[in-house]
Amino acid sequence: MTTTTASQEILLEIKNVNKNFGGLQAIDDVTLDLPAGVITTLVGPNGAGKTTLFNLITGHLMPTSGTIHWLGKSLKGVEPWQVARLGIARTFQDLRLYSQMTVEENIMTVMERSSWLWQSGREAAEQRVTEILNETKLLDKRHDRAVDLAYAERKFLSLARIMASEAKLWLLDEPASGLDPRSFERFVTLLRTYAKRGITICIIEHNLDIVIQLSDRVAFLDQGKLLAQGSSEDILKDPHLAAIYFGERA
Repeated sequence: MTTTTASQEILLEIKNVNKNFGGLQAIDDVTLDLPAGVITTLVGPNGAGKTTLFNLITGHLMPTSGTIHWLGKSLKGVEPWQVARLGIARTFQDLRLYSQMTVEENIMTVMERSSWLWQSGREAAEQRVTEILNETKLLDKRHDRAVDLAYAERKFLSLARIMASEAKLWLLDEPASGLDPRSFERFVTLLRTYAKRGITICIIEHNLDIVIQLSDRVAFLDQGKLLAQGSSEDILKDPHLAAIYFGERA
């Protein structure tokens, strides 16, 4: 299991961030760093603020106060499409695929025409797509429509689009939910491979088996507050946090 060290580059820095919706404080003074090559999982009960935190990072929401810095630069006022171009990519629970497009076309749509791949020529871009299809075991589905894929295949296509985006930070919302054991093993291997390449990965996850197997670090949120962060073992064995997670509050 990877642990955060002083030598690991911090790609995203969230500092004293608050988000209010009228009288509701959805995020309460959260400070969290996301280092390169580390898989961080956000856990907590429903309504803890996990998705809100993703929305703040991607520019879909503005913090009421506090700062979010990406590669040392503030994301304040940066539009979501600009955040994506800066190297932050996100998946959603509903996958948001182009259902009538082929697998290959779905992947190609996220590859910026200004990227080094396209600058190297269409052949280089197509070669990268083939590599991604191999990694996600979708090569034989290359010309199939997304709508015709099995559920696990659609999940891997969603991940393939992230891989093709050249993003340095992946924000994944329950990416392994519903996967069969063999697909899950492939999924873990893929994320571990990209983390070793320096990709920063942050996941929202409720399945504790997935949290234990995949996380380098766990951040526990409740009612908008970051209550604890550390290894999955340390977090999940804390009786106070377990009581909150399973709805057994005092």
